[in-house]
Amino acid sequence: MKILAVILLTLCTVAPAFAAKQYSYFRVGNSSDVTIPTTPGTVLMGGGTDVDAAFQWMCQRSGNGDFLVIRATGTDAYNPYIQQLCPSENSVATLIIPNRTAANDPFVMATIQNAEAVWIAGGDQSNYINFWQGTSVEQTLNALIARGVPIGGTSAGMNVLAEFIYSAQASQAITSSEALADPFSKYITLVRDFVDLPVLQGLIDDPHFVTRDRMGRDLAFLCRIYTNGWSAAPRDIAIDEKTALLIDDKGNGTVVGSSTVYFLQAPGAPQICQPGVPLTYQNIAVYRITAGGSFSLPTWRGKGGTAYTVSANAGVLSSTQANGSIY
Repeated sequence: MKILAVILLTLCTVAPAFAAKQYSYFRVGNSSDVTIPTTPGTVLMGGGTDVDAAFQWMCQRSGNGDFLVIRATGTDAYNPYIQQLCPSENSVATLIIPNRTAANDPFVMATIQNAEAVWIAGGDQSNYINFWQGTSVEQTLNALIARGVPIGGTSAGMNVLAEFIYSAQASQAITSSEALADPFSKYITLVRDFVDLPVLQGLIDDPHFVTRDRMGRDLAFLCRIYTNGWSAAPRDIAIDEKTALLIDDKGNGTVVGSSTVYFLQAPGAPQICQPGVPLTYQNIAVYRITAGGSFSLPTWRGKGGTAYTVSANAGVLSSTQANGSIY
């Protein structure tokens, strides 16, 4: 009995050491890492059904090295999907990082460091900000970007790649009608500088754009970015579902998928952007492109698309398009 008691006491003593592992890691393909030169690039995907061509583009830029998916919750469902699209990839892995302890774990940092491509999955961007910002995950991602490793994200993973971020840290997401009625709603939470992607400096982005009717809230985001003093002429890349923007290291973007990408440019100060007062922000320049169209971020000019303006007047949207559509 004494021996049994000693064994039980020993197990209880060492159990916390095993419980200390906070992350989950799943890998398919070669179990050994490779080191391969990469080509910089950024993918912004608007959520919904994933766009095969976007992952194949990233795999090409990874040099067929080690492709890593990072997320705060979820499963390893991306592994077989990406491996099928990119059979020459050395490995495909998913790393689930659900808290700040995991985000500072040496294994997590080393795993990200060894990647030749990084994809941030969808989910809840407040988790990415709450769990990852100011941790080794943020530091290591920025080191990869500086090294020229391609990076991309969909939905929440897209949200956190721009300099300015709708962080969704309130108790519920903000809708267009709520944001237009009060651009200082408590449901509008904005942060900045999670990762340092030079091609996405000076702007915010938003996925699920047309599908979830987000034009109104994006105009509110632009007015808040201006009033925060972050930009004198705020910009936005808004992408609908089943669609992605592939951006090379020069800032030249091409669209793949089945819907639309919108580039918004505010002319300067909003006319009325005050707490509790419906938004008035006029003449927001919009450029809309579909698959096959292109856009230069440095010059903010596109080819193969449609240009028009959208205005909010006392919380009501209007457009210069012939049919009056804001999209």
